[in-house]
Amino acid sequence: MDRRDFFRAGLKKVTKTVVHEIDARVEKKAKRYIRPPYALSEVEFILACTRCDDCVEACPHDVVFKLSAKLGADVVGTPALALFKKGCHLCEDWPCVSACTTGALSLPAVDEEQEEENKKPIPLPRLAKVTINEQTCLPFSGPECGACVPDCPVPGALILNQEKPYIVPDLCAGCGLCRQACYLDEKAIDIASL
Repeated sequence: MDRRDFFRAGLKKVTKTVVHEIDARVEKKAKRYIRPPYALSEVEFILACTRCDDCVEACPHDVVFKLSAKLGADVVGTPALALFKKGCHLCEDWPCVSACTTGALSLPAVDEEQEEENKKPIPLPRLAKVTINEQTCLPFSGPECGACVPDCPVPGALILNQEKPYIVPDLCAGCGLCRQACYLDEKAIDIASL
């Protein structure tokens, strides 16, 4: 290996390490908010999003909002989901995604011919991690409830197991509609970024 190749290899290794470190920091910061459906990975999303507000305006349920400057200049004005207040309705036509012209939000590629043959819909996005707080959920302390179950739009994702709600992690999209349906002031359903 000559001197030039040695420095090239060293520079490539340093660059790779720096890029990995930046990606890790950006992903860690992204744990503080939840992106809209079908968002690119966080670094790609920040680079692609023009902060045009089209997805915010397209959401018929006012679930998409703009992040504030408190979270930093790199994400200010980018869209996030207000799943702590309202649930994402997983709209059939995905208006927030359709409104995005930059590709920051984009439906997964599906072969239309294969889709027609198999009659498979586009797979649901994973928005957030949803868990039931057994300390505050009414059925875990005695009284019946189950208010959250009928509001789940994904068949089989939220079921009753011995009259207690249970989230099936592999099916749950993390839309938060179950949280919205919870009767308690201190919601018994917790939502966290993936």
